[in-house]
Amino acid sequence: MAHVPLTPIGSPREQLADDRTFLEHRAALDELEASLRLRRAAVQAGWGEKYAERVRARGKLTARERLARLMDPGTRAFEVGTFVNDGVIFGDGLRSPAAGVVTAFARVEGRWCMVIANDNTVASGSWWPRTPEKIERAQTMALRLRLPTIYLVDCSGLFLPEQSKAFPGATGAGHIFKKNALLSAAGVPQLAGVFGDCIAGGGYMPIISDRVYMTEQAYMVIAGAALIKGAKSQKMTSLDIGGPEVHVHLSGCADHRVPDDDTLLLCLRREVARLPSSAAPFYRGDAGDIEPAQPSHELRGLLPRDHREGYDAMQVLARLCDQSLFWELMPDAGEEMVCGVGRIGGLYAGFIINRQGLVGDPERPGAVRPGGTLYRAGIAKISAFSRACDSDGIPIVWLQDISGFDIGVEAERQGLLAYGSNLIYTNSTNTVPMFTVLLRKASGAGYYAMAGLPYDPVVQLSTCITRLSVMEGRTLAIATYNTKLDDDFNIVSKDPAERAKIEADMLAVEKRIEADMDPYVSARQMDTDEIVELGELRDYLAALVEMSYQNTGYRRIKNPRIWTMHDLAVLTGGIR
Repeated sequence: MAHVPLTPIGSPREQLADDRTFLEHRAALDELEASLRLRRAAVQAGWGEKYAERVRARGKLTARERLARLMDPGTRAFEVGTFVNDGVIFGDGLRSPAAGVVTAFARVEGRWCMVIANDNTVASGSWWPRTPEKIERAQTMALRLRLPTIYLVDCSGLFLPEQSKAFPGATGAGHIFKKNALLSAAGVPQLAGVFGDCIAGGGYMPIISDRVYMTEQAYMVIAGAALIKGAKSQKMTSLDIGGPEVHVHLSGCADHRVPDDDTLLLCLRREVARLPSSAAPFYRGDAGDIEPAQPSHELRGLLPRDHREGYDAMQVLARLCDQSLFWELMPDAGEEMVCGVGRIGGLYAGFIINRQGLVGDPERPGAVRPGGTLYRAGIAKISAFSRACDSDGIPIVWLQDISGFDIGVEAERQGLLAYGSNLIYTNSTNTVPMFTVLLRKASGAGYYAMAGLPYDPVVQLSTCITRLSVMEGRTLAIATYNTKLDDDFNIVSKDPAERAKIEADMLAVEKRIEADMDPYVSARQMDTDEIVELGELRDYLAALVEMSYQNTGYRRIKNPRIWTMHDLAVLTGGIR
């Protein structure tokens, strides 16, 4: 029972796709991923070098310079929310790249932390519409994984011309402070460095933190000097009102004053070093972080851009799991779904992925039906697997490429509504960390059932070829104009002008839906957390899985000898 029977999976690329097909798929993706890199760079530039130079002229660092100096040398940050507000234009033609705040997982003194840094090159780090929601999303990720949370504060408060879109509502600016309180109540360390402006809501954000540092240029105030001058006719500077002299030595709202940005960042690193170290090496044991036997970069040529083309799901797993080793559970049930356990970065994770192409139909021996769809046995299978992962404390990676649930008379007679509800109940009540990847299509209620964002995965990632929607554009156009079509979906009208109008209207609906399915639209409105390249997907997942094992004592992590997985294996196959 103690043995976790990981076995080799996957095949060399040459056996899966000829050079021409592989290179065509890769070239199609290369274009999209090159655009992703350019768009990331544009976001990271904030409002541009002119504004960055203004920051530096005051003896300060930009937000991303602070992040780079805070994190361990030679490591990378994994940003989330890069494209929030992407393409949105506010009054006077202004943009807010990344909603004016950087949120990223970063390794500091060997420990994964969540870093939240106001972008001081974008309207002095103001909070725009969706800035509060983005900060709260990052705080939620930190709370779910119990990650130390570091605030790099340089915020001039709400961007007032758009205050009505950021201040009120259940997830408005004030909800950040509730998240501060919930993190504190859960025992999650919070550290704050105040580098400059810290006004109004920004002034409250650091206070609940366990340590608060201020530079000599920093101040924390409920209202700045300009407002006080207008309201009370008092002439003074914001430093006079709430600088380090006041808050470190008089009010006690801050703990330490330091001369500059670099010193403050070193102090924050020192504070993180005082925290317990990561437990990941303990749970990793003697297993190292070993690259897959089938190179992960080959995913870029094995996943067709066209969502109608199939591929082998096992080949995807072979390029994500360490050494391309995997333990598939319940292989003889629900062929359309693959679930099992593998290591990533030396740590165990559960994987669930949709099988593509044609799969067998157990109701009609010898017949086939489309993969990428949830049928009864597949739903029951991944429900049981999800519950087992939760019982055993194994983080789950959901790899979605799904068209939705099976439909029709037979599906209703089989009770798919109830089976699907069971899966939704399971994923809604799981406490184990879950991470969702939208590989290509994520459609209909299948997107929900496979731990889509409404079902609270800790992080949801999309790729450049992700399509998130209820249904495809052409299908939706047909449904919209169904009363004007015959049983073969041809236009009924014989009037040329009317036919032309219906055709044009259907095409317009199709194009609009197709445009809405763009992953940047999802990222802009926070329907997904980040867009990643396929070649970096394994690195993202390895980091997230390691974060799941970093901290001890807040969730169940069973040793592999007593996994529920072993019971499932015995009950569904082999000698009973």
